[in-house]
Amino acid sequence: MTTHLITGGARSGKSRYAEQLALAHDGPVLYVATAERRDDDSFAARIAHHRERRPAAWGLVEAGPGLAAVLAAQGTAGSLLLVDCLGMWLMRFFDADGQFQADTWQRERAALLDSLAATPAAVLLVSNEIGWGVVPLGAETRHFVDELGRLNQDIAALCRRVTLVACGQPLPLKAPA
Repeated sequence: MTTHLITGGARSGKSRYAEQLALAHDGPVLYVATAERRDDDSFAARIAHHRERRPAAWGLVEAGPGLAAVLAAQGTAGSLLLVDCLGMWLMRFFDADGQFQADTWQRERAALLDSLAATPAAVLLVSNEIGWGVVPLGAETRHFVDELGRLNQDIAALCRRVTLVACGQPLPLKAPA
């Protein structure tokens, strides 16, 4: 199993970098989309932009909250799963009123960490690095930043490789010796 966390700010080039790595993979590639579709033209344009960059040969699955189940079901030896992105996945655990579904999140988060440790597939995980600014004012936003930061740390500890992307440039943070 090869796991690689690719993190960076918004529009840093992290997804493009992950896609470049996936293009170099010899076996089948499955793009695991985590974003929830919304009635938002700007967000729909982002999804379309990502879709247009992907080769037609890549598979696609929309994970929903059950990301671990997707990895367990789809992660086969020789395959590569490109998960984009963990921040959008975390958003699925906030309800329409902005309330965080802590019990469901903790269960799914633990299942994801277990699935990553068990999968025979190569996995590229894209995530946002959002903890470099000031502490957000809103409680929900603070909670999101805290949870994503903790998730990124735990996933980075499991991954063989961790790369920060800034200005389209990959900066290795962790690589096999």
